[in-house]
Amino acid sequence: MRIATIEWSGTTSAAVVFESGLAPVRTLPGRESAVDALSVIATPLTSDELVALERGESVPRASATLHAPIPHPPKNVLCVGKNYREHVAEGARAEGRTDFSVPERPVWFTKPASALVGDGGNIIQDPEFTKALDYEGELAIVIGRGGKSIPADAVFDHIFGYTIVNDVTARDVQQAHLQWFRGKSADSYAPCGPWIVTTDEIKEPEALDLTTRVNGEIRQHDNTRNLLFGIATLVSNISQGLTLQPGDIIATGTPSGVAWGMDAPRYLTAGDVVEVEVEGIGTLTNTVVPVP
Repeated sequence: MRIATIEWSGTTSAAVVFESGLAPVRTLPGRESAVDALSVIATPLTSDELVALERGESVPRASATLHAPIPHPPKNVLCVGKNYREHVAEGARAEGRTDFSVPERPVWFTKPASALVGDGGNIIQDPEFTKALDYEGELAIVIGRGGKSIPADAVFDHIFGYTIVNDVTARDVQQAHLQWFRGKSADSYAPCGPWIVTTDEIKEPEALDLTTRVNGEIRQHDNTRNLLFGIATLVSNISQGLTLQPGDIIATGTPSGVAWGMDAPRYLTAGDVVEVEVEGIGTLTNTVVPVP
């Protein structure tokens, strides 16, 4: 099942994605408050409700306006840095170093919910803030059942599904600070979507091709089997001392191919179209626009 959040009837609604279109969950009796995908995680849809949605009103995919599937997650978007070996290597080269080592444990940072935008939303380029706007395509985990100190062998019982995050980054701002939050947390710096795909449809989340394109040109191409820290390790690790909640989003890190790692970096500029495609999920597409 694929669950999105769409504009509907002057507001928003969770929606189930069918071949015929996106069916607003708020059309169902008793589901009037289902304004986003989190409501479906909290109260799963029944088989009868799914049948009713497939037979009922739908919004054509081409005309649907999508938001981030969970526009207001319980906490900041949880993110992992340096989780593909070749990305660690290109980062070292970008910093003028020939030697590098991979982390011994996951490297965590967060992005605020205010950075989230949906599929089709805009990434804002503000030259007063950054002159080095970069992309980072990533597989993301969506928590379905909360917990604390989750054992690695129980992690997949706590996952609702998977989505895509583009960890947009102001590289010059990131490098000017001793932490990553500011350079990765500006408005529109966390495109997410286009929807959440439930775990029953993603049998092998650590064997998915991930491709990032800018204006149709492939910039990143890798497979999640190359994650340094896998999904079970990541969820178990972050849950030590931190209670995870339904709807929490965990971005698993980006592979090599970012603009920052190029010999002559080609950063994003207004008009660029960035597509992040993850096998089995779909494609998250966003356009870079100048600051309003």
